Amino acid sequence: MALATGTKAPDFTLVTKGAEGPELFTLSEHIGKSNIVLLFVPMAFTGGCTTEFCSVTNELDEYTQLDATVIGISGDNPFAQAEWAEKEGIKLTLLSDYEHKTTEAYDVANESFLPDANLIMGGVPKRSAFVIDKEGVIQYSEAQEHPKDMPDFDKIKETLKGLA
Repeated sequence: MALATGTKAPDFTLVTKGAEGPELFTLSEHIGKSNIVLLFVPMAFTGGCTTEFCSVTNELDEYTQLDATVIGISGDNPFAQAEWAEKEGIKLTLLSDYEHKTTEAYDVANESFLPDANLIMGGVPKRSAFVIDKEGVIQYSEAQEHPKDMPDFDKIKETLKGLA
């Protein structure tokens, strides 16, 4: 079960692939600048994750107008994420939770990803969404039990409107 609303968002430092190479992204350095939407996805280069992040990319202006920064997190390495983003036109900042520590801190790790499809990897993030306000408190929390199920982006946007 994902962390509950009203909970202080756990801080983390993860790697992203910047123009000059690997860069560090620390959540606490971004708290207070805007609201933050954290989107956890299972894996790069998969249909559902590509659909989700391409859709969100197309709506980035709307999130900006709602005073929100959208961040994507998966367990893939930052170089694979960068290739995926380039191939698919994904414009979100993508963070590599390669060791699944952030996924575990937000309580959205799968024990076994998709055993029916022989994908038994533990620690893979559930498709999840969190809205973190400017004080660093989780105002919206959602984790899907099946990777094909998408977050409720209408509720995410409603939550952001309520923070304005």
